[in-house]
Amino acid sequence: MKLNYLVAGCIAVASLASCTKSFEDINQNQNNPSTAPSTNLLGFALEDYAAGLYDVWGNMNEPETYGGHLGKIQYIDEARYVFRSSTVQNDWTYTYRDMKNLQLIINAAIKGGQANQQATALTFQSFIGQIATDTWRDLPFSDALKGDSGVITPKYDKQEDIYPVLLANLKKANDLFAQGSADELGSGDFLYNGDVAKWRKFCNSIRLRIAIRISKVDAATAKATIEEIMGNPSQNPIFTSNDDNAFFNWPGGKPYNEPWASDRFDNSRDDHAVSDVLINTLQNLSDPRLDVYAKPATDGVYRGVGIGIPDEDKLPSLGLYSRIGARFRDNKQGFTPFMRYAEVEFILAEAAANGWNVGVTANDAYNKGIKASMDENEVAGDVNAYINSANVKYNGDVTRINLQKWIALFKDGHEAWAESRRTDVPSLPAAKGSVYPGHTRAPFRYPYPDNETKLNGTNSAASVAQLKDNFWGQQMWWDVRKNVQ
Repeated sequence: MKLNYLVAGCIAVASLASCTKSFEDINQNQNNPSTAPSTNLLGFALEDYAAGLYDVWGNMNEPETYGGHLGKIQYIDEARYVFRSSTVQNDWTYTYRDMKNLQLIINAAIKGGQANQQATALTFQSFIGQIATDTWRDLPFSDALKGDSGVITPKYDKQEDIYPVLLANLKKANDLFAQGSADELGSGDFLYNGDVAKWRKFCNSIRLRIAIRISKVDAATAKATIEEIMGNPSQNPIFTSNDDNAFFNWPGGKPYNEPWASDRFDNSRDDHAVSDVLINTLQNLSDPRLDVYAKPATDGVYRGVGIGIPDEDKLPSLGLYSRIGARFRDNKQGFTPFMRYAEVEFILAEAAANGWNVGVTANDAYNKGIKASMDENEVAGDVNAYINSANVKYNGDVTRINLQKWIALFKDGHEAWAESRRTDVPSLPAAKGSVYPGHTRAPFRYPYPDNETKLNGTNSAASVAQLKDNFWGQQMWWDVRKNVQ
């Protein structure tokens, strides 16, 4: 009835034609707008990705078990590679939904001359793209976000073609940040609260991550990228302390409890324990992070679970397994780690070990990386004693860098899985209870969603054909390991 009064008033004041011109504006549902402010789109993408790709389904069950940090003690199927097609589809949907929302920000920012908003969206879009290709390898990329233009069956791009685009986009984002634009990110920046300088550090730190990822297959590009960044730190700022960590901090309160804590408190689940690989590694190194990463079992002993063990290998009591430490699972206002300062230092340590000019020695960067991880986890005690212990002290062996990086990545299953595939440190065999016999390593990749074979079969066929047992077959472009299957 209110709408009728508005129309009648319009007729009384002016002609019917002039009223008709504004009818669509009057008839808009303000609770369902056709467009949204860019800051809202940014906030949605940040929260949606953190909630979807770092929760029990997107992270704990699979990437964290494939990457060796966690195992399952109940409902073990995922750790044995019995996947749920709905989970695969959801991960794919979250990935492209968030990349599309970020593209809308980019498009609007280009039109409005808002360099900071464009650079921020391009940074996070590249971050998502890197995880996506490290998950599925080849996938729709150059055509992926063109649905508005009628492209509903996008072509697949090879990973070796995607990586250079990611590096170029991040370099472009850094150059946009360098313009010193006055446009603000708004209240939707749940990551850095509008601090553009920290977003710029995140941008260049991701460039370092991507460069070291391809260092074994394209050393020239990796070296040039890292030396360019480190050769001009004022132009290419990176993380320099834990204050720069790209952590999505959850406000707490349903539905915004931290996802790992939500799995425990909201869903009353108790399906995960720390893996035997991680527990044994920390114990062998006398690592003080052990009591932060894990809780003692009910008998007071730290005891990890085998990853994907068969039922007959399970201990008689679930209480005999070490659960995830309180910092990572007991805080509803906890954090989702997109990237850490410690990771940056380990990247620089490896680059220096390769003989590249990064302005720091491998030994110094390695030690800084360990200290950064200890500080992040609020470890008390003599960190220097640990750094100088026989099994930890840097001795020129890059595997020590790789191992400490893997330890520091706890709770970031996507990177732990990627790094273990890239370096084979630690060496992670296929699950003992695997439903696919004959494999010697944890999964190389993730299955494609069913909808890609059903609705985009022509474009996906070649990539799908490279799979073996859903999780193996063709290795990542950057995975140069030999004699693994």
